[in-house]
Amino acid sequence: MRVVLQRVSRASVSVGSRVVGEIGRGFVLLAGFRDSDGEEQLQWMADKVAGLRLFPDDDGKMNRSLGDVGGAVLVVSQFTLYGDARKGRRPSFVEAAPPEQAEPLYERFGAALVERGLRVETGEFGALMEVALVNDGPVTLLLER
Repeated sequence: MRVVLQRVSRASVSVGSRVVGEIGRGFVLLAGFRDSDGEEQLQWMADKVAGLRLFPDDDGKMNRSLGDVGGAVLVVSQFTLYGDARKGRRPSFVEAAPPEQAEPLYERFGAALVERGLRVETGEFGALMEVALVNDGPVTLLLER
């Protein structure tokens, strides 16, 4: 499982002209899954995201978590995180989980975040989505399990 995490002051995801998910302060998570991912990877990633201290405290140090600041999470499925562009000019996606496997993983990941007390919004799996965000920092991490 791979996640690109961006700390944001606000973000939304739209399908066509319809906004399907929107948050204020929090994290945008672009989440990609491979066919070997399962509950262990989902739980580890949910724990990691919920516990990361990426928001500044009164001294300006990254010392506060999402829960500490009342933040939310916007999770967007992103199979292209498993694109391999080492050879040729067109990436290969053979490591990415097929949709029938990735969609339940995506839904379960969102549920795992909710189980940790986070407010979660999502994109629409398999749809052509437009993600709009305002970086806070910017702070961007690549997480992998």
